[in-house]
Amino acid sequence: MGVIIESVPNFSEGKRPEVMAAIAAEARACGVTVLDLTSDPDHHRSVLTFAGKPSAVEEAAFAVARKAVELINLTVHKGAHPRMGAIDVLPFVPIQGATMADAVLLARTVGARIGSELSLPVFLYEAAATRPERKNLADIRGPEFEGLRDLMGKDPARIPDFGPNRIHPSAGCVAVGARPPLIAFNVDLDTQDVKIAKKIAKKIRERDGGLPGIKALGIDLPARNCAQVSINVCDFTRTGLLAVFQAVEREAVALGTRARAGELIGLVPQAAFPEDGARVLKLIEFDPSRILESRLT
Repeated sequence: MGVIIESVPNFSEGKRPEVMAAIAAEARACGVTVLDLTSDPDHHRSVLTFAGKPSAVEEAAFAVARKAVELINLTVHKGAHPRMGAIDVLPFVPIQGATMADAVLLARTVGARIGSELSLPVFLYEAAATRPERKNLADIRGPEFEGLRDLMGKDPARIPDFGPNRIHPSAGCVAVGARPPLIAFNVDLDTQDVKIAKKIAKKIRERDGGLPGIKALGIDLPARNCAQVSINVCDFTRTGLLAVFQAVEREAVALGTRARAGELIGLVPQAAFPEDGARVLKLIEFDPSRILESRLT
């Protein structure tokens, strides 16, 4: 199959399927394979996954960014998930015959194009970061769109790597990076109390002394009548899916509730999926096509 790089852009749009269909069509037109598209109305966010040879992935990544700038307006966007851009995050992941250095080169190449041709500020993160304080996405995105709108152009720490030193009036800015495979995994709780979800998130995430390689937020999900622990498993070889789910379960019970259901967003590598995973993770509507390798054959 040759060299394969994956890209997993996240968009600040989860309520208009026609918009995401148009964005996915842009990727397909560039010759990549669209592996998955998942949208969530409460998060008001969508995750698109595509893969292909580096040149096709470069064109597809730029094309979906251009379409997002055209169709998504952050001034009227409200959702549970933190965001700073119409295309909020644009990571590149080496999958087959590629190294992290290849993914970094692609991230910087696409980032430069987005900044120059779309006038969208670009912050490089993770392995592509040019400054150590920008490796962590949360540190870049913290103020979100509204906060960055006020800070950019005034705070030297907020000068982007590419593009203008001012936020795009409707599309915000974007984090472009290179990273290993990341698993987006959510756990719905049997409570509507978002304070409990936030307590659990703080307990399990690495930055607060919790599990290695885990990032987590507590989020309110009105459409499901529950609170949710929204998790990024950044390195499943350090903390696996089952371990993080069991940690959420333990903390939930200690706080008087329980883990109601698990949810995978996008795809998961076969090596990261536990035995009898659909049952032990209490997954919502899981099917084998969620396994990354099944889409690459």
